[in-house]
Amino acid sequence: MIYTWPRLSIKINELWWFKYEKVERLIQAVNPYHKPEALLKLNPRGLVPTLEYHGKPLFESNVINEFVEDVYGTDETYGRPLRPQDPYQRARGRIWTDFITSRIIPSFHRFLQFQPTGKSGDSDDEGLAAKRTEFLGYLKDFTREMDTTGPYFFGSEPHLIDFAFAPWAVRLWVFDHFKGGLGIPEEGKGTAEDERVWSRWRKWHSAIEGRETIKKTTSEKEHYLPIYQRYADDKAQSELAKATRKGTGVP
Repeated sequence: MIYTWPRLSIKINELWWFKYEKVERLIQAVNPYHKPEALLKLNPRGLVPTLEYHGKPLFESNVINEFVEDVYGTDETYGRPLRPQDPYQRARGRIWTDFITSRIIPSFHRFLQFQPTGKSGDSDDEGLAAKRTEFLGYLKDFTREMDTTGPYFFGSEPHLIDFAFAPWAVRLWVFDHFKGGLGIPEEGKGTAEDERVWSRWRKWHSAIEGRETIKKTTSEKEHYLPIYQRYADDKAQSELAKATRKGTGVP
């Protein structure tokens, strides 16, 4: 059994999509405001996704995905492996997946949750611009590590690292809707270095957005708007939102 918000937060990969298609009865959608007792017994923090495996809990999206790969990744019934076979490249995948979790996602939320203060000193526009610059800097750092041809991080096929970032990558429209724009220069309007990096980013982003598994596990924008409105107003009460507000990591 895996507990998750309905089509919102699980870092989906090809193997899990197979599981969704073939073993749908093992998926338990959770209302984040009315968490079932069965979930809380497995994971007292109530975080999702939480995987129940032989009566024992596993949680954290990236950990669950790696566990699924350990169990099923070499079984051709479930498709090709989603981690590089080369040990060095596999280690690089872990490094940059951690970068997504420890740098990109917190910066995403600092940008989205930024609130004007109305105080003297640095203008609110400058404060928002600083959060935008930080976030875009992390996107550029991540993009520079990609295979030069792509379209995915390691080359022609997607791996776990691509799916780890996908849920946030396909929701970058929230910055256009709530924060005055993401800020990536239009094609042909950046510096030479910007053009090289952002061209590679667009190639990756287009490939991710175009995948059927991503489309099938991404809801329409109207379903996300009320959720992200709370983040944009800095009123969300998720563990991540609270940690962002306090300037700490998720406990």
